[in-house]
Amino acid sequence: MQPQQSQAGYVLALDVGSSSTRALLFDAHGDAVPDVRVQHPYAVAAGPDATNAPDADEMVERTCVAIDDALRLAGTRAGQIRAVATDTFWHSLVAVDAMDRALTPVYTWADRRSVDAVAQLRGELDATALHARTGAPLHTSYWPAKLRWLRDAQPALFTGAAQFISLGEYLHRRLLGQSRCGLCMASGTGLLATAARAWDADLCAHLHVRPDQLPPLADVGDGVRGLRVEFAQRWPALAAVPWYPALGDGATANVGSGCLDASRVAISVGTSSALRVIQPVNADPLPAGVWRYLLDRDRAIVGGALSEGGNLAAWLRTTLGLADLTAAEALAAHLPPDGHGLTVLPFIAGERSPGWHADATLTVSGITSRTSTSDLLRAFMESLAYQIATVYADVRATLPADPAQMIGSGGGLTQSPLLQGILAATLGMPLALSAESEASARGSALLALVAEGVLPDLAILPPSLGSVIAPDVAATPIYRNAQARQNALAARLLI
Repeated sequence: MQPQQSQAGYVLALDVGSSSTRALLFDAHGDAVPDVRVQHPYAVAAGPDATNAPDADEMVERTCVAIDDALRLAGTRAGQIRAVATDTFWHSLVAVDAMDRALTPVYTWADRRSVDAVAQLRGELDATALHARTGAPLHTSYWPAKLRWLRDAQPALFTGAAQFISLGEYLHRRLLGQSRCGLCMASGTGLLATAARAWDADLCAHLHVRPDQLPPLADVGDGVRGLRVEFAQRWPALAAVPWYPALGDGATANVGSGCLDASRVAISVGTSSALRVIQPVNADPLPAGVWRYLLDRDRAIVGGALSEGGNLAAWLRTTLGLADLTAAEALAAHLPPDGHGLTVLPFIAGERSPGWHADATLTVSGITSRTSTSDLLRAFMESLAYQIATVYADVRATLPADPAQMIGSGGGLTQSPLLQGILAATLGMPLALSAESEASARGSALLALVAEGVLPDLAILPPSLGSVIAPDVAATPIYRNAQARQNALAARLLI
């Protein structure tokens, strides 16, 4: 497919994740420019009280430095940048004053201090009806619980806040002096009535959130122009180009990996994990284990997010004092499926999908004196695969037919042949690995190219795929039995 030749140029994509900030340049075909890739890793300190809240202005400064570096690498090509696209992690919350200064840190999805507020709201609201309206369950990841917690903990700040916004909007307000909250980002708050594409007035009233405390809504193609003077001088190439609304990185990962409709399901494993599928917006009943957000006005994204992923292996490595797990994974690959005698609930950072127990913890049952590091590693990987399979069963219930492809991405999956094989066998389906190493950034860039009229239709872009992992059909029933054992343990321990 060729872009409109009169509309050549580049898109600068900003990808603000939970462990690094990236800035990349994409051409008019949606291909990353190889020599303009910037990544600045960072770590968010998790406090003993379930705090996970980086400083808002530090996040902005990290992004600014990434932009500096990307423009330097772009050289004269910076003058051909026609738009800026942004994606960030979903569900972030920042309170700002009337001058758009941050009153709070960035409360991330992983901040679980609002666990008591979840219990309060479940006693006050019809949780099932709320899930149907907003697409989001009551959970610490979402704004309703965080806003109730904030109101109880800091009532003066809550009442005095001019607005509650996401990290993406905060970034744009610091750089441009204005922002628009895209439907995509708003739908991940748990405050949006998705069918109406509007803030849920009844829920907001219950939470004592005034209408003026929420940002105006926009769609994916509604950009804003005009950097603040200091940033226009710092980045003259970006001063007059449109900056499109910040999008949720999960949604853009689907777009960037070619999972554009219900025929392809995206599975990503990074620090945490998710399974997602794009489908037309509808009001069909939603299984309790999954959520429904919006990509744009016409397309929904249905799926589940797990708080566990690569963090399981990282915890095991750190706890056992190992330099890496290469040797353990090699040994684990030779173990038979479910041959370790362990049952694991992998909730090292609480549970999101499918059970939504925010205060759940990692549980390992069956350890003996013979249990080895490789046993634990394989059991952790299998437990993660079982959770993803449980989410898939709920997502499948929303689809008209079996998907044609399951496409996997994320370093936690693409760098682990063992996990790839376990997951394919647990699902009982082939698993195609995405060849897109920057799917989230690419997805936001592609959507900007469509908004700019450069690309006419994303549907004709084929996914870029690498290896296809065939399932070990002999292992599938073994894993299914182990998955049932995991579910039984969860039912006993989690109330």
